[in-house]
Amino acid sequence: MKTARLIGSKEFYPIGKILCIGRNYADHIKELGNEVPERPVIFMKPASSVIGEGEQIVIPPYSGDCHHEAELALLIGSAGKDIPVAEAMQHVAGFGVAIDLTLRDVQTELKQKGLPWEIAKGFDTACPLSAFVPAASVANPQDLRIRLSVNGEPRQDGSTALMIHRIPELLSYLSSIFTLMPGDLILTGTPAGVGPIKSGDQLVAEISGVGKLSVSVR
Repeated sequence: MKTARLIGSKEFYPIGKILCIGRNYADHIKELGNEVPERPVIFMKPASSVIGEGEQIVIPPYSGDCHHEAELALLIGSAGKDIPVAEAMQHVAGFGVAIDLTLRDVQTELKQKGLPWEIAKGFDTACPLSAFVPAASVANPQDLRIRLSVNGEPRQDGSTALMIHRIPELLSYLSSIFTLMPGDLILTGTPAGVGPIKSGDQLVAEISGVGKLSVSVR
């Protein structure tokens, strides 16, 4: 069973749903040539896609174009349904660093056919994830710098201040569709600068005040 660790606590949360938000940064939408959505774009990853610090990404043989997407991750600490925006942050136990890996060629082909694209987002090792810092230790989660480098070369450098749909709004909206449970994870979207990775690459994602995540590609 995959678990999420809250730093400073002996508690481990069995990972439940991994709810991911697409197209939540205007600069990333522009670089992919997509339209700005009126409502959050939601997709899911299975818990089996999670790997941790120092582990290896395995790119499936059916893809030749795997992209990195650095994101702020939320760890849900208490259950909620139809959560008001004003109360949403009370349900967050911690913040972490995630890398949403996307098989861009597979995703593009499936989207063109009007088909679901879980196999482009949910494959084994598709969700590198750090440990979580307690939510109370992050003064303003809407003002955090997100960076990712590949082999020491800067690729992504953005801020959670640029989110289109802010964190409390995302939580409220998601809880209107899914009951949020302890151990659920929310990946809040990625800023611009996404790009391909290949065998042998070393990835480092960092979010100010939250932590750092280092993984490699087999």
